[in-house]
Amino acid sequence: MTRRFAFALLLAASVAGQTTYQKPPQAVLDVLNAPVTPIASVSPAKTHMLLLSGPRYPSIADQSRPILRLAGLRIDPATNGLQKTSFFDKVVLKDLSTSADRELTLPAGARLAEVRWSPDGRHIAASNMTANGIELWIAPVATGALKQVRGITLNAVLGDTLTWMPDNKSLLVQTVPAGRAAAPARAPVPPGPNAQESLGKSAPVWTFQDLLKDAHDEALFEHYATAQLAFVDLASGKVTTYGKPGLYLAVEPAPDGNHILTARIHKPFSYLHPAPAFPKEVEVWDRTAKVVYKVASLPLADRVPIDGVPTGPRGWGWRQNEPATLVWTEAMDGGNPKEKVPHRDRVLFVKAPFKGEPAELVKTEHRFRGLMWGQDGGTAFYGDYDRDKRWVRQFVMNANNPAEPAREFVSRNMADRYRDIGSPLMKTLPSGATVIAQNGDNILLAGTGATPKGDRPFLRRMNLKTRETQELFRCGDSEYEFVVAVLADDGSRFITRRESPGEPPNYYLRTVGQAPAALTKFADPAPALRKIKKELVVYKRPDGVQLSFTLYLPPDYKPGTRLPAVVWAYPLEYTDADVAGQIVGSTQRFTTIAGSSHLFYLLAGYAILDGASMPVVGTPEKVNDTYIEQVVSSAKAAIGKAAEMGVIDPKRVGVGGHSYGAFMTANLLAHSDLFRAGVARSGAYNRTLTPFGFQSERRTFWEAVDVYTRMSPFFHAHKIKEPLLLIHGEMDNNAGTHPIQSDRMYQAVRGNGGIVRYVTLPYESHGYAAKESIEHTLHEMISWFDKHVKNAE
Repeated sequence: MTRRFAFALLLAASVAGQTTYQKPPQAVLDVLNAPVTPIASVSPAKTHMLLLSGPRYPSIADQSRPILRLAGLRIDPATNGLQKTSFFDKVVLKDLSTSADRELTLPAGARLAEVRWSPDGRHIAASNMTANGIELWIAPVATGALKQVRGITLNAVLGDTLTWMPDNKSLLVQTVPAGRAAAPARAPVPPGPNAQESLGKSAPVWTFQDLLKDAHDEALFEHYATAQLAFVDLASGKVTTYGKPGLYLAVEPAPDGNHILTARIHKPFSYLHPAPAFPKEVEVWDRTAKVVYKVASLPLADRVPIDGVPTGPRGWGWRQNEPATLVWTEAMDGGNPKEKVPHRDRVLFVKAPFKGEPAELVKTEHRFRGLMWGQDGGTAFYGDYDRDKRWVRQFVMNANNPAEPAREFVSRNMADRYRDIGSPLMKTLPSGATVIAQNGDNILLAGTGATPKGDRPFLRRMNLKTRETQELFRCGDSEYEFVVAVLADDGSRFITRRESPGEPPNYYLRTVGQAPAALTKFADPAPALRKIKKELVVYKRPDGVQLSFTLYLPPDYKPGTRLPAVVWAYPLEYTDADVAGQIVGSTQRFTTIAGSSHLFYLLAGYAILDGASMPVVGTPEKVNDTYIEQVVSSAKAAIGKAAEMGVIDPKRVGVGGHSYGAFMTANLLAHSDLFRAGVARSGAYNRTLTPFGFQSERRTFWEAVDVYTRMSPFFHAHKIKEPLLLIHGEMDNNAGTHPIQSDRMYQAVRGNGGIVRYVTLPYESHGYAAKESIEHTLHEMISWFDKHVKNAE
């Protein structure tokens, strides 16, 4: 065989190359580019509301701006902040007493990344991204006139870029140090090899992306992440530096405004872990930047067990209803969830002036799940999580008397949505502290209100002493409405966002016992979508587990017509079959389609079985032992139910999913003959490349070789005979879905004679942001199923 002939055969077997960005059909573009509902932000004073809007999608030119991938971060060297693909360029200030609107005049070419209310609600601070850095702008609510703070450039690489001080007269910001030298250049000749070493102790690690690789990366990270703290005076605009330049992971003022909690990371850095795991110094400073209390000197967190926590103080923060009381958590099991101990965690505290030893606030039987402070007295809520049962509990305690027994008021399976009583609503005090809103012994709870007929969000008042509840608001069964903000501590006045299948989302002012008053009147952005029909469908798989999907039918669907169909799903793990069968979501929502959503298949004439239940039920340690059998059974049940309803052609069904849904898609094609074709986006297909666990799998590859092998569609690529479209962002930063996963899967299917197409999206991450990337993704998805599902022989 001549070389020329062999090359010709290779071309016939595989076509590769770069193409130009393609667009989906015009009907898809019309909906894709429709405006979105602005984001609402209510002031702490409850007097005004901001409506924030921005471009729906950045351009590929925005997305392809040069970035540095360092220490798990994506840094834009031009702005000295993180890569940003979304921002606000329109801000409307609404007076809640008069409902009058005032559009703020923003700087030319505004790209606002952060917009923050002052604690008293009288001012707004915003960071504005420019071509050469990030500016700080401030506006009084009374006039809405934004004014730039001159002389500083914000540093937004690590945490807490801008923070209001409790006096409401100043801000604490992270800035680019004045007179900083140019970024270090890479030496043309490497000084030597890079080496890593382990000294015999177990150190499991997830497959993190964008990590440091060499000494030059370390120097670049230090250059861009090093910040100078500074106070900005609201009245004069004066900037006063605070402390020395450092790598500040956290900066948090105490409610008294006289103490600042800081967490600074330092060398030695890691090439296997992201920045938050680096060694750090956690300290309390006074207003002169003098250290008044050393919380901890923490080493590199490289020995954390799977599903475990670091040893030493963690989760540091201020008690929100006292002037300066520091609180943190420490593991009592070495951070290892497999250790058998009576208590896993303890919470400690120390009060200013920080002279005595820390005192114990509470011990938790299971892993501590956070602390919320009440507005009055010693009221505090805390929770714990039983990893073995996937069970959550919540308690209310008197923090002023820790010896007083705490009272349990929540105990449920973590996935049990029907028994979720809601979350306490919080309020911001004039000091900036965030506390549970209390009215005497009463608090307010808001939740999704999951029911067997779908979500019906609620607002309730609960008495902490008697646990009696009073429902103040409950969404009706013909719309979807949820609480955005409460304006009165007793819950009598609040703002909601309401929508229905025929009513676009809008904001309403509600007073208990009165008719709602519309605060906005946004029009329907895509009237063509109102012809779409949707229905909640409930059914069972052979083992008795209840399943459901939302059936979407395209505009102008004619009853009795069997359509080509798309099953789009994402598997979830459960310990309880009854909980696995609970209904998620609501059919009473206003249908909007955006981004690379699979719902765009509706505009191409497909029926969609959206969110088709794919529960994997079992004990936490061994739930994946029957993963394949359960997802195949669930898929078969979904197709069978839709076929029984007479709305789909069971011989023309495609399957798709994103991330873990892509993993499911490849497995369904490999282990069943239910589908004509598949679309798998940003997935992982070879679990030996994530050997220390994935999703909810707790065992390592070496502990469960058979499970990792059986669940990896890569090892069954020779069984995939249906056409498979693989799509992946070339800069996917999600742990576990490195692009190599799709690279190798494509080669495996191709090498075994399968029909497969592999599309990589330049400059895109785990989700796709640029307008051109989204349009092309939709073009690929629709074209693939049109060819291999709708028009399949």
